[in-house]
Amino acid sequence: MKVIAINGSARKDGNTAIIINKVFEELNAAGIETEMIQFAGNIIEPCKACWACGGQNNCVRKKDMFHEVYEKMLDADGIILGSPVYSANVSANMQAFLERAAVVGDMNMDGKTMKHKVGAAVAAVRRGGALEAVDTMNHFFLNHEMVVVGSTYWNMVYGQMPGDVLKDEEGLANMKNLGQNMAYLLNVLR
Repeated sequence: MKVIAINGSARKDGNTAIIINKVFEELNAAGIETEMIQFAGNIIEPCKACWACGGQNNCVRKKDMFHEVYEKMLDADGIILGSPVYSANVSANMQAFLERAAVVGDMNMDGKTMKHKVGAAVAAVRRGGALEAVDTMNHFFLNHEMVVVGSTYWNMVYGQMPGDVLKDEEGLANMKNLGQNMAYLLNVLR
């Protein structure tokens, strides 16, 4: 089994990557392969509503990394979406990615879909807005008939500067539990 994580942060290997890796530790311990894709240094173009993706099962525009990432989502058993909180929601790259992925998925209901895959959303946050960010990512999962895995509390970890999330013991414990729950659910659904 394989889980991919899409890190919507503008910072490579920052707080969002750290919390995703905490989830990965538990998945790897359960024998599940993991891969993180980081949007840092890249720009994901927004959906142009051209509808050319119908019957293609992917976006026809290939000027950014969307095509490659979407293919990996289709092939994965589980998907983690992670974003820092910017202006009380997900990053612009994550929002653009989710909008394009939603349109491609909706336009290709007869093709390979994400139905019954396992999804988990995580957010790195300085103060507020994490629930909105997690909610945005969970909407994507739910609208594509995925199974959303939870943990003991909201899937957020507090920290501002890179590495600060390592000080939030409760948040890190929640990420560990989320990884264990995701591994359990993937094995049950297998």
